[in-house]
Amino acid sequence: MGFFNAKTTWANKEFIPFKLCIASIYIIVGSYFHDFFQNYYVPLFIVFAITVVWTVYLWLKKRA
Repeated sequence: MGFFNAKTTWANKEFIPFKLCIASIYIIVGSYFHDFFQNYYVPLFIVFAITVVWTVYLWLKKRA
């Protein structure tokens, strides 16, 4: 269980593969289930906007 409790620091460039991985699976899932997600565009955009603001806030707080 020590693997899940390990604390590491990551540089921004080290997150590039991770971000590309997440983005590619989002595109695949979104294109496959297009008709299903079409009904939920507004709630998804709201969640996206909230999480973007939250993430930027946490990032700025960490840098200060």
